[in-house]
Amino acid sequence: MLQKLKSFLLDDVVFYTILLVGVALVAFLLGRQSINELAPNQAGVQIIQNTALVTDTESVSSETIEGVVAVVASRSGTKYHLQTCPGAKQIKEANKITFSSIEEAKAAGYTAAANCKGFQE
Repeated sequence: MLQKLKSFLLDDVVFYTILLVGVALVAFLLGRQSINELAPNQAGVQIIQNTALVTDTESVSSETIEGVVAVVASRSGTKYHLQTCPGAKQIKEANKITFSSIEEAKAAGYTAAANCKGFQE
């Protein structure tokens, strides 16, 4: 029995299959570990050199993103949206205005879109 097991494991196809699965598993685990290191807080925001990287707009309150994230609006509309919101994706490129901050959009007379979950508390 032991001799059959040794001969089975020494077969090239089995060896390379086990090696491939092992390398894939190690790569997967290292990838998961790097994601955990990149997102240390639960809000879904990591600030790198005064620039916010928003990864989960549903869990970010308007105070957290106030003035940090670029927003878009329509030339003919009155609401501004995060670039990841469904309303922003419906604006035609020819009509899209991009603001570098929320304050800039408010100064231009725009208000936050109600259907954009990133602005709701």
